[in-house]
Amino acid sequence: MLEVVVIALRWLQYSGAVVLLGTPLFLLYSFRGADGPNLGWARPTLIVAAIVVALGSIAAIVAQTAVMAGSLGEAVKPASLSFMVTGTALGMAMVVRAVIAVLGLVVLVALKPARALWGLMIVTGLIVAASFAWTGHGAATEGPGGLLHLVADIFHAIAAALWLGALTALTILLLRRAAPDDLAIHRALHGFAGLGTLAVALLVLTGLVNSWFLIGLARVGDMGTSLYGQLLIAKLVLFAFMLAFAAGNRFRLTPVFGSVLEGGQDPRQALQRLRRSVVAETLVGAVLLAVVAVIGTLAPPSAL
Repeated sequence: MLEVVVIALRWLQYSGAVVLLGTPLFLLYSFRGADGPNLGWARPTLIVAAIVVALGSIAAIVAQTAVMAGSLGEAVKPASLSFMVTGTALGMAMVVRAVIAVLGLVVLVALKPARALWGLMIVTGLIVAASFAWTGHGAATEGPGGLLHLVADIFHAIAAALWLGALTALTILLLRRAAPDDLAIHRALHGFAGLGTLAVALLVLTGLVNSWFLIGLARVGDMGTSLYGQLLIAKLVLFAFMLAFAAGNRFRLTPVFGSVLEGGQDPRQALQRLRRSVVAETLVGAVLLAVVAVIGTLAPPSAL
């Protein structure tokens, strides 16, 4: 039961982290400051994400301590919590994550939506996303390749947050568009295409590096024989589905939407197709994060 709680808390932290990084970067990249179609949702969404990361990190410290100590009763003892926080990289990373999320929450409450706020939240999101490298497999590699694996894991987490967080912002933008501003929507779609391309390139490159350390060429053929390998295959399949949706959005649906706007036609049907595709991509991304949350609790083949 405790293991299930740990996985659920990891998923919550991942979900909050991607919003904290990808959403403000999308807003800064796609719009000028707070100018844009129906952006009143942005700050409340980021506030919720910061709260989720902060509370999720604190709860995860207790849950992870309970797993290591053997019971929740032992986990809440000061000595057990102190060891987790000060004696393990896992605990220290979760404390840093919680503190940074709280600081981000203060900034969100204190400042009005503008370029300065989005910029500060990007910094917050970068630190939060990078911290996951110390609560996963990236920090466990020893020897001369340890630093390379850690750096690759950091950039892998950041790239995932870029893509999924920007995708979340685009989904909300398409679903909560109160005042029609189709040209701004079209501009946002182009902005997302740029971020998505960068994120995918980083994900593929860093994913290959991580797989080299965690799987190794000699074990590739045996991936399907372990739960870790099976989940990794599932992750790759979900990633392929997301790529398919992204390619369809960028090379087919968005150009059609642009052509409709240029021709002065009714854009509602083209926009509805885009909504369905973007929502589907977002849902696949949420499932992918759940798979990653489970993978992070399992020992990779290289450790067996």
